[in-house]
Amino acid sequence: MKTLTEYLWFETKQRRELVRLTDTVASLVRKSGIQEGMVLVSAMHITAGVFVNDDESGLHEDIWEWLQKLAPFGPDYRHHGTGEDNGDAHLKSMLVHHQVIIPVTAGKLDLGPWQQVFYAEFDGQRRKRVVVKVMGE
Repeated sequence: MKTLTEYLWFETKQRRELVRLTDTVASLVRKSGIQEGMVLVSAMHITAGVFVNDDESGLHEDIWEWLQKLAPFGPDYRHHGTGEDNGDAHLKSMLVHHQVIIPVTAGKLDLGPWQQVFYAEFDGQRRKRVVVKVMGE
């Protein structure tokens, strides 16, 4: 089995931001030379996530509203007693999850017709990273 590991670094301009990763992940699959296998895309921070969904602005706003309803930004988190102000970001990360695994078939990401890969930042404006690990033959 062959592998390729790359780290993607982000420093978002906003505290909450979506970054589309599909093209970058696809280029790493090509770089790896792997024809059959999988690629892991994983946020390496506990206030960020990675997910696969449609790249449609209305849906993005729906996702943000849903997350805000379930884990609203605000001062009422016990975590804030540690000096932090990002309790909601930790919970949002758990809801979105921190990683995805995508099949690689015939040397390409094997995504559905509307599926795209996203990095979701919930506590940004500082340097964070994502690991991309392509594995297979």
